Formats: sequence, structure tokens, C-alpha cells
Amino acid sequence: MTRGTIIIDQERCKGCGLCPIMCPQGVIALNEKILNSHGYHPAALVDPEGACTGCAVCALICPDVCITVYREAKVGNKNDQRTA
Repeated sequence: MTRGTIIIDQERCKGCGLCPIMCPQGVIALNEKILNSHGYHPAALVDPEGACTGCAVCALICPDVCITVYREAKVGNKNDQRTA
């Protein structure tokens, strides 16, 4: 399975709630404990088990372009193997 992670720019986030709703892994939530400088509860990655796949659905749905997605490179791909 592909693994990934996201970085959310919490200052730009307006807490619209679209990314937590759309995340297929359910690893994004609005952080009700903090407010950013604009007075919004920003989204945050809540992924202690590393379930994020880097699918980028959250980044695509974000109206304020607050989310950057990172994916780990696949290791052991058949095309990467060389024969002698």
C-alpha cells in the first residue's frame, strides 16, 4: 500500500470541513482546540498509525489550497529491478 502524509497551512485554512469529509482514510479533523489568526479552527492531520496514502483528495477539494501532499516512493517496483 502506498504511504503518504500531508502538511496543512493552518494560517490559510478557514476550517470549511471539506477535507475531513472527503478523506477516504478518515485521518483529517478540524482542530477544535486552537484558532488561527483569522479566528478559524484549522484542519489537522490526525494519523498516529500512518494510514494516509497520499491520495490527494483533500488537496483537490480544498478551496483555499492549504494542503500539500507527499507520497513515499514505491520500493521494489518490477520496472526498477535490473538483471545482470
